[in-house]
Amino acid sequence: MQLALSLAKQGIGKTSPNPAVGAVVVKNGRIVGKGYHKKAGFPHAEINALKQAGKKANGAEMHITLEPCNHFGRTPPCTDAIIKSGIKKVFVGMEDPNPLVSGNGMRRLRNAGIKVRAGILEKECKEINQAYIKYITTKTPFVTLKLAATLDGKIATLSGESKWITGETARKFAHKMRAEADAVMAGIGTVLADDPELTVRLVKGENPVKIVVDSRLRIPLIAKVFNAGRGKVMIVTTRERREARGKRRKIKKIEAKGAEVWMLPSKKKEVDLTVLVKKLGKREITNLIIEGGSTLAGSAMKQGIVDKIAIFFAPKILGKEGLPMIGGLGIRRLKDAICLSRLECRKLGDDLLLEGYLKP
Repeated sequence: MQLALSLAKQGIGKTSPNPAVGAVVVKNGRIVGKGYHKKAGFPHAEINALKQAGKKANGAEMHITLEPCNHFGRTPPCTDAIIKSGIKKVFVGMEDPNPLVSGNGMRRLRNAGIKVRAGILEKECKEINQAYIKYITTKTPFVTLKLAATLDGKIATLSGESKWITGETARKFAHKMRAEADAVMAGIGTVLADDPELTVRLVKGENPVKIVVDSRLRIPLIAKVFNAGRGKVMIVTTRERREARGKRRKIKKIEAKGAEVWMLPSKKKEVDLTVLVKKLGKREITNLIIEGGSTLAGSAMKQGIVDKIAIFFAPKILGKEGLPMIGGLGIRRLKDAICLSRLECRKLGDDLLLEGYLKP
């Protein structure tokens, strides 16, 4: 199952809206086939492993990180292929939360006389598919708030200078996170201050959808996010009536650059992020990274759309003059503080990466 997990990880960021899955076929203690799901619409992990195993699959056992599907989607049911191959025993990492599968795949195998054991390295299997699990059960993306800050929690100097707070190793890891996500989101403040590309230029992989939250539609038409051939671009603004005429003119210019503009309801003159994530879910965006700035980070936390926080801490201090990494949350009592669980810390060059999940 550990090998199946390592295979599954190769598909992270490429299979959306499908899960990342790995499979290994073993006969008489020897690996005779292995595979992973490479892309939505392509053969599933089980099919790739069975193809490699060939006739050796007859009488063998299979180790799969996720329960095999038992329905027709973009591809035929994997359970049929497993039964036809002659596999005698199947080890499953985790049950598929998809209502179309959820227990039915394993039931189908058992009814065909195949022994099935589930829950092997279940925690690890769920971890690599946390975005899929959130999406398939809520139809909204898994949201990670990513921040780069000094040790005293500042993301920029008072003048707005923020390049580069962290070192190259941390920045490369951040680009790897982008490559594994479906979309990356930034606020207009960050775009105006830093003019980011929001690409994966430091690592191999496909650029995510680039989303800019811009309530007043202030984005410059020469912003780097519009660079052709570097991923889809969405500009999200509000439906303010008094600004409608001016916005329509700006929208036409933005759309002429190949970008999409969404006008959404506002919440205290800011984009309603709860509405936004629901719309992104309908676009089959399962994994979203929010990359500041301070205002957007605060809004995302207040509106309750964040699942996980990843903070890159640089060994620097700016003092009270610096810009805080998260805008005002309106918290006055310690008992109302937003708390994190399952904290993990790792060193990336001279920087530290702290990751944690928001408690309900």
